[in-house]
Amino acid sequence: MALSACSSTPAATTSSAAPTAAETSAAAADYTGTTLTVWVDDTRMAATQAAADAFEAATHAKVTLVKKNFDEIQADFTSQVPTGKGPDITIGAHDWLGNLIQNGVVSPIELGDKAAEFEPVALQAFSQDGQVYGVPYAIENIALIRNTKLAAEAPATWDDALKMGKEAGTKYPILIQVGDTGDPYTMYPLQTSFGAPVFTQNTDGSYTSELAMGGENGEKFAQWLAAQGKAGNLDTAISYDIAVDAFAKGKSPFIIGGPWMLEKFKDLSLSIDPIPSAGGQTASPFVGVQGFFISSQSKNPIVANDFLTNYVATTDVQYAMYEAGQRTPALKSAAEKAATDPLAAGFAKVAGDAVPMPSIPEMAAVWTYWGVTEANIISGKQEAVAGWQKMISDIKSKIGK
Repeated sequence: MALSACSSTPAATTSSAAPTAAETSAAAADYTGTTLTVWVDDTRMAATQAAADAFEAATHAKVTLVKKNFDEIQADFTSQVPTGKGPDITIGAHDWLGNLIQNGVVSPIELGDKAAEFEPVALQAFSQDGQVYGVPYAIENIALIRNTKLAAEAPATWDDALKMGKEAGTKYPILIQVGDTGDPYTMYPLQTSFGAPVFTQNTDGSYTSELAMGGENGEKFAQWLAAQGKAGNLDTAISYDIAVDAFAKGKSPFIIGGPWMLEKFKDLSLSIDPIPSAGGQTASPFVGVQGFFISSQSKNPIVANDFLTNYVATTDVQYAMYEAGQRTPALKSAAEKAATDPLAAGFAKVAGDAVPMPSIPEMAAVWTYWGVTEANIISGKQEAVAGWQKMISDIKSKIGK
């Protein structure tokens, strides 16, 4: 799910207006004879085309859109840019950033005053070493999805949720997917509520390579996992599909998940609420951010920067992308427009407590051990503290710390 949460969504038909002159932050330059090639997925094609049409009309440049399978873009971009065959701009996800920087295929973006118009967490996600490497268009995160017919109010804590779930008389007090290999992405807000973030963060929101989920707080979370597994509140038999199906059939008042689940719940009366704390601190989920990168080998980086900051980063274009993909817009003005939908507004509110998913290369080592260890602790295959300590040791060894 950590990967699928940042992936493309099925295409949706949407009509989007091109950005008006009043929306652009600079007078149009004349780029006659200049061509930009932009890789974009099918879901965001129509909205990006609207931005391209406005840019062409204003600047006399040519923008060529190339439709790509979202799941193939990162690998293709990384391999093609060094050969000079890649695009000037590509759509992508922020958690690609560490890999793209490591391979030298992306350039920093100059947002200028436009930076203040984005949700702060969206820029944090695309930041590294004090520089921003992408123009974000959407953010996504999990939250507590509540069936209001089974629970009239939102629970403040995990124990409250269990109590309310039992009072509702449903099969499951609360649903959260685990599976045989674990799901640390979905479990992460519960972990942060124990004060055990995965890595330490810099002041700009970017991550250092210093692992932060070891020690006393991480071990308390591991002990909580074991206790919840023993009580049956967490279960490795509950996969994503099982959890979604059970919630859709009214077998629990609560499920922890993202907007990609909502299509399955369209017959239910829902509320989107903050994830209840299990450890006493704020439950902060990961936020995934999608945006556009500029190739380090682009022959027209200034033109590419202009297109992204003044034509893609507009209310109309970002709202059109929201309509197509149902992810909260990264631009504040577009997010406010989307907030007329109470479910979208609920996810956006929870995003205020979210943190960017780490995009540093060291994160790959974390994923290798993290979910499996959590699943083994929940199922009782590993002792909580010893299992967590071994996981930390294994991660440190793999990243050379």
